[in-house]
Formats: sequence, C-alpha cells, structure tokens
Amino acid sequence: KLNTFSTCTMTTEPASPVQLSPWPTAQRRIGLTGGIASGKSSVSHYLAEKYGLPVLDADAYAREALAPGSAATKAVLDRYGSAVTEASPHTPASIDRSTLGRIVFSDALERRWLESLVHPIVRQRFETELVNLQNKAVVVMVIPLLFEAELESLCNEIWVVHCSASQQLQRLMHRDQLSKPAAEARLAAQWPLETKTALADTVIDNTGAAEKWVDQVSHQIERLLIDAR
Repeated sequence: KLNTFSTCTMTTEPASPVQLSPWPTAQRRIGLTGGIASGKSSVSHYLAEKYGLPVLDADAYAREALAPGSAATKAVLDRYGSAVTEASPHTPASIDRSTLGRIVFSDALERRWLESLVHPIVRQRFETELVNLQNKAVVVMVIPLLFEAELESLCNEIWVVHCSASQQLQRLMHRDQLSKPAAEARLAAQWPLETKTALADTVIDNTGAAEKWVDQVSHQIERLLIDAR
C-alpha cells in the first residue's frame, strides 16, 4: 500500500519555526497533520461528520495524480517499466503501488524523484479547491507531509495529531499489515512527531481513549466557529 503523499518525504533537516503571515481573509484554514498512523483520518472524519466541515485530503489528491492514464502515471511507468506495471485488458496500465513503495523506501533518490512529480500536482489541487470553498468559514486540509513538503503557506492554523512512537509503530503495523522493519522504514521517511508538535499551533493528544481527543478537537473547533461568527 502506497499513499504517495503521506509516505514520501523530502530528506532534509527540519526548518526553523517561522512566523506565518495571517491569511488575507477571515476564513480559517486548518492544516491537519501528524505522522503516519497517528490518527489524522479519525480526526478529519469527526470534523466532517460532527461539524459538516469541508475536508481536503492530500492522500486522495496524490492517488488521483497517479490514477491510470494520468501524465504522472505515465512518467512513473516510463521510469520503472514492467516492474511497477499492473496491466489490464480494459483500462490503461496502472501502477503496482506496493512495488513502487518498496522502490522509493529503499532509495532516497527515487523517493525524491517521485515527490518532485507528485507534490506540485497535489498543491495545485489544494489551491483550486480552496478557491471553490472561499465562502466557507472553516476548511480542513489533511496534509501528512505539511512541513516536509513546505505547504504551511496554505494554512493559517496548524494542528498536529500526536501519539507515542510505540503506538504509532504498532498502529501502522496492524493497519497496513507490515513487518516491523517495513513499518520502521515508512516512519523514518517522515519527520518525527516530536518535531512536528514543536511547530504546531494546536496539538491533539491521541495517546489514550477516543473520547480524549474528541473533547480536545471539539473545544478547538468550537472556538474557531465562535470566532467565525
């Protein structure tokens, strides 16, 4: 399983915290991030279902970028050939994401090449959707690699979903049916959660029971909705 935008990352040192300029509108644009398997999807689903907020998902846009027949898919197939090709008699050739994942997690140069292909497409999709949603008071953007891909400028508030390193590893192994070394390789491709929490405006603690993070999220989003009124 390869969620391109959440599992590929730039292998650079974390940047120093920066003071972002306020967004020039009253709209609150929440960048929801964290580490792989830290609980971002649970939080975003709650925000959509409980509060009816629009949620934009970087992983969904990355999957679209690598859909069968797309220009990015053609570039991947041209680079790796039959090693990553899933042929079908009725549809354009598609990418074997498991094989592609093994390639990019074992070679940093290949991972950076894939990032340079997919990240600009994802950013453009965000920018397009934000224009379409400009009349909404609050928009949530789920961006696993928000810091790594330098997408902070899309947001005016950053939330990081946090859990312990051991919980993250166990959740990832269970969720994606990965061996411990394979899961560790995916975790190593992202910035550590502790680094991300240091750059956050809000940290959502997902180390305990679900009710714990629900209360935190409700408190934060109700604060924003009150401000928006």
